[in-house]
Amino acid sequence: MKIADKERIISNILLLTALSSIGALALITIFIFAEGLPVILKTGILDFIFGMKWKPAAGIFSILPMIAGSFAVMAGAMIVSVPFALCCSIYLAEFAGDTARKFIKPAIELLAGIPSVVYGFIGVTVLVPFVKNYIGGNGFSVLSCSLVLGVMVLPTITSISFDALRAVPASYREGALALGATRWQAVKMAVVPAAGSGIIAAVILGMGRAIGETMAVIMIAGNSLIIPVSPLDPVRTLTSNIALEMGYASGAHRQALFATGVVLFIIIMTLNILAARIIGKAVK
Repeated sequence: MKIADKERIISNILLLTALSSIGALALITIFIFAEGLPVILKTGILDFIFGMKWKPAAGIFSILPMIAGSFAVMAGAMIVSVPFALCCSIYLAEFAGDTARKFIKPAIELLAGIPSVVYGFIGVTVLVPFVKNYIGGNGFSVLSCSLVLGVMVLPTITSISFDALRAVPASYREGALALGATRWQAVKMAVVPAAGSGIIAAVILGMGRAIGETMAVIMIAGNSLIIPVSPLDPVRTLTSNIALEMGYASGAHRQALFATGVVLFIIIMTLNILAARIIGKAVK
């Protein structure tokens, strides 16, 4: 067999693999929307998204408190993780030696491999009692959940920001140093702004990771159907609502949970598309 024929066969196999992934995503999308749209249309899009009451037994399905809870814990996680992730990525990319980078970077990335239930268990046994005893509330709150999620998304933001910083041409650093800037000034005024698109994309992907987390949120957030007005308030997120009720839901209740998944799917896909567009512009 000729080399060209072998390459053609390999190319076709890779194409089929890529198409199979796209096909799986399309099937999942069709299934979720087919199950969830009837309830959304019956309830009304505005009533479903902006209503305040979730009472499956009475056939009332509105998810605004869960949307607010999801964005509250996501925002809190970003407040916790972004400063640490940015500092870590700058240190690793610009100041750390090869030996330090060899140990610190894998250690940070190892956080992504820890199961979320372990984070949840640590949060319940350590963080929740600490918040309850020294800050206030019952411990199961937006604050506790944000702290745990902040640690969970730290590897994602750090790794992508690190790659963005390393992709900045060396001429940027050299030019700033040649003009009399210190090493930190060169990083602050030349390297970080140049890598800004990649860093923003990293934050957006971290937001998607935080808003899609389930197990740790179920264990720590408190699962109350209210719109949080304080970091110490308990909340229920979109993901935890699906996980908590899908086991016994049926009929319209089950369809409403799929409808919740539709909203979550749209939010996460929007964040991922936005991040991809930002990365694409950065590459150009």
